[in-house]
Amino acid sequence: MRRISTLATLLLGVAAIPAVAPAQERGVIYRNPPPMNRTVEDRVRPQIEALLEALVAEGRDYRLDGVEVFEAEDKFLPGKIAIGMSHLLVATDRDDPAFAERLTSFRRLSDLTLEDVNDSWGIYYFISALHELETAGLLDEAVAPATLARLRERLDWRAFVREPDLTLIDLPNNYYGVAFSIARLRFLLGWEDALASEALLAKTLQHFRDYSGEYGFADETSGEGRFDRYSVLLIGEIAQRFIETGVEPPPEVREWLRKSVDLMLPRLNLRGEGFEYGRSIGVYGETAFIEVLTAAAALDVLTEEERAMAYAFSSRVAARYVDFWLDSGTGSVNLWDHGRKTDAYRGKHRILGENLSLSHQLIYTNAIWNRLGLTNAAPDESFEAWLDRRPISVTTWFARGDHDRVLVTYRDGDRVIGLPLINGGPTQHMNTPYFPIPFSPGVLSGAADETFPQLIPRLTLADGPVLQPLSYFKDVEVSEDGARTTVAFHQDEWDRMGETAPVTDDRASVQTRYVLGPGAVTRSDEIVFDGSAVIDLEFPTFSRGATQDGAVIRFAQGEVASFEATGMTCAPTTDFDPAVYAGATGAFRTLVRCRAEATDRASLSWTIRFSE
Repeated sequence: MRRISTLATLLLGVAAIPAVAPAQERGVIYRNPPPMNRTVEDRVRPQIEALLEALVAEGRDYRLDGVEVFEAEDKFLPGKIAIGMSHLLVATDRDDPAFAERLTSFRRLSDLTLEDVNDSWGIYYFISALHELETAGLLDEAVAPATLARLRERLDWRAFVREPDLTLIDLPNNYYGVAFSIARLRFLLGWEDALASEALLAKTLQHFRDYSGEYGFADETSGEGRFDRYSVLLIGEIAQRFIETGVEPPPEVREWLRKSVDLMLPRLNLRGEGFEYGRSIGVYGETAFIEVLTAAAALDVLTEEERAMAYAFSSRVAARYVDFWLDSGTGSVNLWDHGRKTDAYRGKHRILGENLSLSHQLIYTNAIWNRLGLTNAAPDESFEAWLDRRPISVTTWFARGDHDRVLVTYRDGDRVIGLPLINGGPTQHMNTPYFPIPFSPGVLSGAADETFPQLIPRLTLADGPVLQPLSYFKDVEVSEDGARTTVAFHQDEWDRMGETAPVTDDRASVQTRYVLGPGAVTRSDEIVFDGSAVIDLEFPTFSRGATQDGAVIRFAQGEVASFEATGMTCAPTTDFDPAVYAGATGAFRTLVRCRAEATDRASLSWTIRFSE
């Protein structure tokens, strides 16, 4: 196996020459990306090989970019190590001198992590690795009998599911899919009969029915209305488990999968950019597209043209992964440094696991494209022309009723702008990536786990309560007029800040109107509230070189050309905490702070204009 010192060469590798120079926060435009298989085989697999070689050599003393990986309390790490090592082992020719070394390495790493904490997803990854080895005829050689017997005890869905009622132990309902996968793989390994996997599959599908409603997307909460990246990805993961374990999915799985495809196809682009809102985005917002689109291709949910476009986009996501997300200096994916920020769930303590799980997503989806006959196939050259034919505006409903949940996707040249009204339930409502504001990858970004009033009026009432209009959208109307899309809604209750879950407060109401048009986005608010209040609003941007002319703030560099507000006094600054004001793809360069004081009512608006 290659040493870490070779990684700079590997990561700089054989990427396609971009047609447009890279923007630091966006990456390059891929006119002619390399085939996905070439990126995976020539650049992703060697990167993981180097990390695992170092892990084998250093054992429990292994450090990656300063992180002591076995002291970092990554509860999925043993399983991710196993799946990464199994991919390398199975891909190695039997007559390759490295084959015997990798057999030994798998044994050594299995023994090394045997008694470590390994929860839920970690159990799934590990048992999936064992199934891959057995399918390749390597399980008995790769795992010592005593170790395998212990793994049979430990790799069990019962670790997080109660018997006999099959209720989850302190986990959200989407973990039924993980439990089903583990039970099915245990059955395929001959460790138990099929009854548990069949029952858990029924639970998984019933959860989806219960919380997807008429529109077919899973609510991340128990009906409280949070629809983010995972709401679209979940059915892709479920579909992948059917593919992996050889189970024919019921027709409704294909129907749900098609709904996710219909949301994704209008969002494809030349850079390989993915979801721009919600938690755990950045690179995971991109690989989510690959997982869903690959499952859809494998299950014949796509037309022939759509399959070609899905593969062309998957090739771009893979190229972007190695060009944009991997750091040649450390040999690791970078979600955390040089201005980038992600949520605490994917903190840097999980650095090795993130490398292994992301590479796994690329390796297993690439294997599916290969099985579909696209090994080393050049991505379809008509992809860019196909993008030009996508509709300018697409509206995707998640729920309608007492409160509406909807995503508007707007294409403005090579920018995909998302306006998500999807924010409900506990733990995330107050965080900016869930705000009902426009997002665009590398252009308009939230800040993970942060609560400042990003493009949203924050009212501090005279008696102290802090309110924001974040969760209670009613009577959403979306209208299109040529290249302009208007979104209007009202909120009769605001979200009182300071609590883990949303708390309604009816002392403020607002009528909101967005206009998304060529080169600009405008928001207008008519607010009515009790008493007097201080109103704050902030706009962090990757653009720089701010100058102010009255109400207009212009930027000398960057994709945002100007910001203009009415009803508030605004000023740009570069004096802010970079640990707070950081996006998924890079550091914000300028912060615009706005403030107003009012009694009973306020009329506010802002307009963001983009560079041509």
